[in-house]
Amino acid sequence: MVFNPFDYNEANRHRRDSVEDRLREGSPVVGVSFDKGLIILTVRRSQRKVFEIYDRIIYSAIGNQSDVEAIRVGAIDVAHKEGFDRSPDDVTTHRLVSFSLSPPLKRIFGDTFNAQPAVIRAMFGELGKTPEQDVFYVLNYDGEFSQSHGFAVVGGTQEAEDKMSLSLMGVSGKTTFNHALERALQAWAAGSVESRRKSPSGDDEYASEDEDALAKRVLRDELKQGIVEVGVLDRDTNRESKFRLLGTVDLEGLLSSYKQE
Repeated sequence: MVFNPFDYNEANRHRRDSVEDRLREGSPVVGVSFDKGLIILTVRRSQRKVFEIYDRIIYSAIGNQSDVEAIRVGAIDVAHKEGFDRSPDDVTTHRLVSFSLSPPLKRIFGDTFNAQPAVIRAMFGELGKTPEQDVFYVLNYDGEFSQSHGFAVVGGTQEAEDKMSLSLMGVSGKTTFNHALERALQAWAAGSVESRRKSPSGDDEYASEDEDALAKRVLRDELKQGIVEVGVLDRDTNRESKFRLLGTVDLEGLLSSYKQE
């Protein structure tokens, strides 16, 4: 059987469509830089979704849990080996993503005969010495990745990511911690609404509802079963680790209005 370039491109298109359909229902992930650090926020139902990779690097993702975990473990292994063989200062998200994680994802996605593509869209945040030096990387299932400053988003659809990015416009290095949390939660809700809006059937059950009211309703419904998970990298901490997960008490004020019936 002859496998021509058209067949290869068609196979890749089907693989891409299949992965995108499976990512559609994923809970969005939002990264925001603020004056004293950076945060990654998402909402989860069961397994934990925000992790420390290295002292200045934080990670979250949407997709198959096995793929999310494989990327996490791979990133940790490479980061610690790099830090041991070279120095902690040599461990950067750029090296992790571009040299260690992106190439195998590209090979797997391009192997249309023998491998199932990874189902993942991942976010890494790296803490800088100043807010301007904070950086986010978004890594896709096909090995492609992008870099951004200020904020980053991962959603189930491109439309969801566009809506989330629009919601975060104006975030800067002067943004305070509480404001960053609030904006990140609003962006999560905007992305979740947009992912649900674009249903496979083409129906839009939310078409006639006000955007702000809809976002609050979706978030309120989600909090009945889900948990807001926030990881922080603290620029000014005196603790040994810059990473911490926020607890229920830390988020009480932020979430109180959404939990009211």
